[in-house]
Amino acid sequence: MFVKFLRENKIASYILTFFRLYLGYTWTVAGYEKITGKFDATGFLQASISKATGEHPAVQTWWADFLTSVAIPHTGFFNFLVPWGELLVGLALLLGIFTTFAALMGAVMNFAFLFSGTVSTNPQMLLLTIFILVAGRNASQWTGLDSWVIPKFFKTNKALKTMNTPSNKLL
Repeated sequence: MFVKFLRENKIASYILTFFRLYLGYTWTVAGYEKITGKFDATGFLQASISKATGEHPAVQTWWADFLTSVAIPHTGFFNFLVPWGELLVGLALLLGIFTTFAALMGAVMNFAFLFSGTVSTNPQMLLLTIFILVAGRNASQWTGLDSWVIPKFFKTNKALKTMNTPSNKLL
């Protein structure tokens, strides 16, 4: 019943718009500050790895191993990926374009930050993002560019038409 409300109710759409705009603003500001500043993920990654010790570590061993073997050797890539990912997710959410995909990528970043032992606003952002993901297209149907872009996207991509049925409003 609650899922139906999120996916089909016009009032829910406006509530979700507020969530979407808040998340979009938060991601955009975070990404912009990193792009215009001297962002370097090295310190964050090393601090995350150091939280993987002790009786009750904040960072699980498997994640610390990933950071050690993948992220640290490719810090330059992550120095590019994180700020631009945050900025692009934020702009997409602000504009309401490819909203579900943008929200999913935001959730992936929130989980990565949480796995790295950083709480901050990540749980709050993740919870609001889950509402947007469950709502699907209703999160931007009336107040975003998805209402124009998604129909044209599926019209030109015949293979994807089956995904855009009334029973499957994921996009």
